[in-house]
Amino acid sequence: MDPKVCHGKPVIRGTRLSVSIVVGSLAGGMTFEDVQREYGISLEDIRAALKFAGELVKQEQHHPLPA
Repeated sequence: MDPKVCHGKPVIRGTRLSVSIVVGSLAGGMTFEDVQREYGISLEDIRAALKFAGELVKQEQHHPLPA
């Protein structure tokens, strides 16, 4: 992640396309093929975005609030 590119948000390598756009597009119902065509990225790029998002979720910490 480069703070000079898209305000430091994670992007697909060599593009300014954010991981959140890719994941959000898939969650919104677009197919892998739709995303490839719409954004001009490869299947490998899409898989890398999903892997990155999955790793973030694994690292997320949860802090229960007192009752």
